Amino acid sequence: MTVRFGVHAGLQNTTTGELRSLWRDIEAWGFDWISIWDHFYAADLTGGALCLEAVSMHAALAIDTERVQCGSLVYSIGYRHPAVIANAAATIDQLSGGRAVLGLGAGWCKPEYDAYGIPFPSPGVRLRQLDEGIQCVKALLNDEAVDFEGEFFTMTDARCEPKPVRQPFPVWIGGGGEKVTLRIAAQHADGWNVPFVSVEDFGRKVQVLGDHCAAVGRDPRAIKKAVNVGMAFTEEQAVEQFGAILPAVRPGLLTGSTQEMVDKIGGYVDAGADWVILAARAPFDAEGIQRFAEDVIPAVA
Repeated sequence: MTVRFGVHAGLQNTTTGELRSLWRDIEAWGFDWISIWDHFYAADLTGGALCLEAVSMHAALAIDTERVQCGSLVYSIGYRHPAVIANAAATIDQLSGGRAVLGLGAGWCKPEYDAYGIPFPSPGVRLRQLDEGIQCVKALLNDEAVDFEGEFFTMTDARCEPKPVRQPFPVWIGGGGEKVTLRIAAQHADGWNVPFVSVEDFGRKVQVLGDHCAAVGRDPRAIKKAVNVGMAFTEEQAVEQFGAILPAVRPGLLTGSTQEMVDKIGGYVDAGADWVILAARAPFDAEGIQRFAEDVIPAVA
C-alpha cells in the first residue's frame, strides 16, 4: 500500500503544554502529519467552552515540530475573512520552514456561531462563501496581486507578503457533500479530507470527486485524498475518547486487532486514500497512538 499516516489532535479539554508534548511524541513515533481543528466551543456539542484557538495553535505546531506536515482540518470560512486566514497561513508556513497545509470548510457548528453572534446562513450560502473564499486564499498565497469581485468578497490589488516558503502553497477542502463541496474541491483544492466515513462511503465520494474533476477537465490524481478515522483498540477506549459522538464516529473507527485495523486501512487505500489521519481528542490515548505507530503502520504493506 502507498499511504501516509497522521494525527488530528483536537484542541478541546486540553492544555497547551499537553498538546505540545503530544505533538513532539507523535512526530518521534514516525507520523508524517499533525493537524488542528477550528472551534471556539466543544465540537461534541456539549456546550463546553474549554477549547484552544486554532490559528495560534497552528503556529505553535509549526514551531514545535521539525518534520511533519502542519495542517488544519479545517478553518471555517465564516470565522475569518480570506485575507486574514491567507496572511496567517503564509506566516505559519514561514515558521514551519515550508511544512504548512491550509484546510478550509463551510462551517457547521451552529451553537458557537450563535454564541458569538456570527452569522450562520443557509448551507447554500455558506458553500458559496467557501467557493469564493478558497479562490481568494489560493490567489493571495500564490499570486503577486489579486483582483477579485464576488458575492461575498472583493479584493483590489490585494497582496499577501511575504509569501509562504512552499510554492505552490497547498489548500485543502474539508467535507463530504457530494453535490457542492466535492465540486468545489475538484475545481480549486490541492487536497480533500472527510471524517468518519465507512470504506464504502469513502469510495463512493472518491468516485464523485473524480466525476466532478472530469467535468472541469482536471486530473483527480492532482488532489490528495485523506480520511479522518477514529482509533481505539478496545470498546472501552472508544467510549472514553469519543463519548456521545461515538455513534457518528463508528463507521470510520479503526478498532480490534492489528490485522483488523490493517484490513480496514487497506480498504480506504484501495478506494483512493493517500492519507489516513487518526482523529484524537482529550483524554488523549497516547499509548494507543504509539502502539498504532509501532504495530499497525509497519504491518501496512
